[in-house]
Amino acid sequence: MEVEYNTACSLLRKHIEAFVKLSDADWQLLQPHLQLKTIHKNQLLIQEGKRETQIGFVLHGMFRQYYTKDGEEKTTYFFFEHHFISSYISCISGKASLITIEALSDAVVICFPYKIMLELYEQSMAWQKFGRLMAEYLTIGLEERMVSLLLQSPEERYLELLSGNKQKIIERIPQHYIANYLGITPVSMSRIRNRVLRK
Repeated sequence: MEVEYNTACSLLRKHIEAFVKLSDADWQLLQPHLQLKTIHKNQLLIQEGKRETQIGFVLHGMFRQYYTKDGEEKTTYFFFEHHFISSYISCISGKASLITIEALSDAVVICFPYKIMLELYEQSMAWQKFGRLMAEYLTIGLEERMVSLLLQSPEERYLELLSGNKQKIIERIPQHYIANYLGITPVSMSRIRNRVLRK
């Protein structure tokens, strides 16, 4: 699962440029600060209670994000290849992270410090635009998840996984984590799955 540094940089640049076009000069402001990280299965990339200072981009592997309440884990998100990954609110606020992000497989992530991102905002309009568009993208994701939890039944949330752009979750994530993400027990999820199959 070796990922070559230059390939990793090219992939990251390509995905940043899905938000905003960068000149070579803009890119060179970030590239010296990029670092490859290998994360092993079950290892924590981000830990609740610790302040997060890095923004990452997943090159290989998958991750689960969760909160802990009274010792019980509440899964809220999954990350796969070509996803940006961080405890973004912890980066912005400077406070300890409320979330944990755990590797569900061996993984490779390319990271850069959030404080560098802040410096780039002051140096380049392109980076400033990227920061704004990224914040908008994250806000949309948060609202979609909140609406799903508040307004949809578990079966409706499961059907959305089947029909939406989240099929990787069904294909790659262990069933008990999907059930946790849907807010139901694995037994309830089996019942939902069987009902859906019968239809």
